[in-house]
Amino acid sequence: MQHTSQPIVTGTSVLGIRCAAGVVMAADTCGSYGSLARFRDLRRLRKVGAHTVVGGSGDYSDFEYTMEMLDALLIEDTSVDSEPSFSPRELHEYLGRVYYNRRSKFDPLWNYLVVGGVRDGEITLGYVDLQGTYYEDDTVATGYGAYIARPLLCKAHRPDLTLAEARQIIEDAMRVMFYRDARALSRIQVAVVGTDGTFEVTEPFDLATDWTVGERKY
Repeated sequence: MQHTSQPIVTGTSVLGIRCAAGVVMAADTCGSYGSLARFRDLRRLRKVGAHTVVGGSGDYSDFEYTMEMLDALLIEDTSVDSEPSFSPRELHEYLGRVYYNRRSKFDPLWNYLVVGGVRDGEITLGYVDLQGTYYEDDTVATGYGAYIARPLLCKAHRPDLTLAEARQIIEDAMRVMFYRDARALSRIQVAVVGTDGTFEVTEPFDLATDWTVGERKY
């Protein structure tokens, strides 16, 4: 079965930042059909197991396929008396190998993924693309956000950021993405995974925006 040779319904950037307190990620809810903002409630941040959040840009049907694949993997790994054992880092590496395998068959899964989570004090934030390239870093971004938002994340990043500070940085970067990316919405979701046990993906909410910067003053 062939999946995607050309993306149809797509999502734009996913952003992530890692600090000593955990990981914060964000994505908007726009699903674009070409240049048409066709769908306004596509949720592209998903909990995977009890420790990991996966966010995806690119083709939405391939992203849903990836999530179904991960769900099946976790069900297979679950026994009667224990939770799934995969850590965020293991799931990140697994997705990297799966995406490289599909690319090698000339049948790629047309996504760019951000994988974040915390388990046993180990904080993971990683990136995977449709060629199977994967790496970890303190800041990651997919799509147009790699050019517009990631420099802002790198400039604001400090290892001692609190989760509240990291979330504010991410929301500010998502606001810039809405101003600059024609495929972005101001309606976003934020995921927070902390060393203190925080594990949350918010319901979509609207960012406060200010367009007075575009007013011409004579």
